[in-house]
Amino acid sequence: MIVVLFMAAFLWGSGMVMGAPKRARWIMIAVLLACVTVAQFVLPEGHVVREATGGDPRLWPFLMALGAIAYGYRIVLRKVKQRAMTPEEPAAQAGTFSEAELNRYARHVMLREIGGAGQKKLKSAKVLVIGAGGLGAPALQYLAAAGVGTIGVIDDDVVENANLQRQVIHTDAQIGAPKVMSAADAMTAQNPHITVRPYNRRLTAQIAADLVADYDLVLDGTDNFDTRYLVNATCAALGKPLIAGALTQWEGQASLYDPASGAPCFACVFPDAPDPALVPSCAEAGVVGPLPGVIGSIMALEAIKEITGAGDGLRGKLMIFDGLYGQSRVISTKARADCKVCAGLP
Repeated sequence: MIVVLFMAAFLWGSGMVMGAPKRARWIMIAVLLACVTVAQFVLPEGHVVREATGGDPRLWPFLMALGAIAYGYRIVLRKVKQRAMTPEEPAAQAGTFSEAELNRYARHVMLREIGGAGQKKLKSAKVLVIGAGGLGAPALQYLAAAGVGTIGVIDDDVVENANLQRQVIHTDAQIGAPKVMSAADAMTAQNPHITVRPYNRRLTAQIAADLVADYDLVLDGTDNFDTRYLVNATCAALGKPLIAGALTQWEGQASLYDPASGAPCFACVFPDAPDPALVPSCAEAGVVGPLPGVIGSIMALEAIKEITGAGDGLRGKLMIFDGLYGQSRVISTKARADCKVCAGLP
């Protein structure tokens, strides 16, 4: 036994002199003990090597087991000490706030129109944003920053270099990535206290009802009338308020459509899609970079007001913003008795 201990000490010391890491030295000693154990079982009783290394085949397995137990105990003890020395922020329960969240949303809580009760409503709210492009990008950023608890985003597009002039939620490094994944990464990086649900697919009639039904409020930032009418019909049928925005070149608009509360739906205001030649896309007509930020931010603001009950929203109103001449105006809108979408809905 003394011979084995001497050999182990020699291996440890020589490894230290040669600069071998502790792990390598422990491995060498483990190999030595394994060889000694094998020798105890293989060599006949009374053999000089067997006698010199303990003489009992049960000795070294027993000592190795004790060593393993001691090593495991040391690891567990170290982890317990680390947890005790590292203060952990208690996980916030539904409807409650951690210290970090209270500090983050302090400016909201200070507002009389929002306060603590309104911030709780934001935390409990579930908002679906359709489109992660020009309008969706700023809306998603501000909804995430505001502390909306669950945010869904659906889009089947990928980030392109031409998007980055206005879709500020995406970065150059995300070119080629799905927009919903790029947006989700940016949102959770900005606010880890929220839940983001990315849907990397196109919104279709087959999935629209099931998807919208799971949310309290919908923001439509799409760029084609087929999807806009689909979103409007789905929200109207399910009684979900819809905040929709649109833009072209220097001008944008936003409104809150909610036939369930007596306000018009999108089809009441725009019963028929205009001629495509009259509403060219951004790729065809161009768009000034900050304009989507203005309209998308207004959409996020209206969402916060709708959730918290603050102020007077754009329900039954259409806000039109002219960025070229610095003008904005609000016109009243009314539900149509002959609307093919919402007429007759409760």
